[in-house]
Amino acid sequence: MFKEVTINTKNNEEIVDITEKVERLVKESNLNEGICTIFVKHTTASIIINENWDPSVGKDLLELLEEIAPKHKAYSHNDGNAHSHLKSAILGTSVTIPILNNELQLGRWQDIFLIEFDGPKERKIIVQIK
Repeated sequence: MFKEVTINTKNNEEIVDITEKVERLVKESNLNEGICTIFVKHTTASIIINENWDPSVGKDLLELLEEIAPKHKAYSHNDGNAHSHLKSAILGTSVTIPILNNELQLGRWQDIFLIEFDGPKERKIIVQIK
């Protein structure tokens, strides 16, 4: 199964939990065992797996990335979003999760997140289940 999902972000930087959308697609696939790959088709956003219980984890992550790639710095790429490209490159644009018994094999505290670094924007995410 190959699906494209659209997410409209609301802020310049934000973390969007997409776990339920992906879980729904896995259920629809009726695949008992396999893998699910989630990929964002943009260079200023990321897909990660991280803790789902305490929102301060996400806040801390965004603050750390701002220290590493600050928004207001002179970059060679001078379109105003170089920091967004760097943050996306650090975190990556995809994750792969095993499927067993038609369920994602995420840990108790794990969820799947789209992280926006250059929004608000319409983001396209590919979910491939096989």
